Amino acid sequence: MVTAGTGLAVALIAVGCFFLTVGTVGLLRLPNVYNRMHATSKPTTLGTAAIFLAGFVHFGPGGAGLPSLVGILFLFLTVPTGAHMISRSAQRTGVPFLGGVTWPGKSDGDDD
Repeated sequence: MVTAGTGLAVALIAVGCFFLTVGTVGLLRLPNVYNRMHATSKPTTLGTAAIFLAGFVHFGPGGAGLPSLVGILFLFLTVPTGAHMISRSAQRTGVPFLGGVTWPGKSDGDDD
């Protein structure tokens, strides 16, 4: 018989696999480093966190469940930092933004 915890763990793994797949497709399909960075940081963070959370649900708060929570914390601290460093490196080495991209609220005639 499947318990509620097992069903929740399976659902979290399915959600995690979906987000990891979306991140992988984004990495392969998007045109430049800025878009690819976004595709690899946002969905893969959510996907990996969902799989870690499934481990916590399955193993419980003692034993192997606690490292899952520590993994989520480590993930949320390191992935934004890494994405920021990649973006700054690309900008400093001269990787251009896409030509049609404009900042929200700015029109072509603004001299701000």
